[in-house]
Amino acid sequence: MQEESVVYGCIKDTVYEQDVAARVQVNCRALESLPAAEDWPLLSREMFATTRHATDIDLHTEVVHFGASYSGIEYEWQLWLEQFEALLRKMYWVSVSVQLETEMSGTHSFTWYTNDEYHKPGSSDIQLRCEWVHDA
Repeated sequence: MQEESVVYGCIKDTVYEQDVAARVQVNCRALESLPAAEDWPLLSREMFATTRHATDIDLHTEVVHFGASYSGIEYEWQLWLEQFEALLRKMYWVSVSVQLETEMSGTHSFTWYTNDEYHKPGSSDIQLRCEWVHDA
């Protein structure tokens, strides 16, 4: 029997008033291009949700949050990361965080960052940091 693993996190993008609609549209298209959950992919449209802000609220961050439960995803983690980074390359974002909680090997925190002010779709400037916390 494989152990359950839970993956969750968020993709944050700074809202720039002059181009917020275009940025949100690009990000939504990237998420909509993912396969449906019924096809059993590692990443699916249904695991992502976006925050839609009213135009009269002065917020500075657009948040895409996500989560899914898997059976033993750590055995396919490199493939999951590759697919997730392929998605990130299609999006605008300022910071990204992912938590991988496994019953067998503890919690892993992943953070993506760029050397620029924000990541632009198509840019290859994506860098990853990982931290492992194992509860005894």
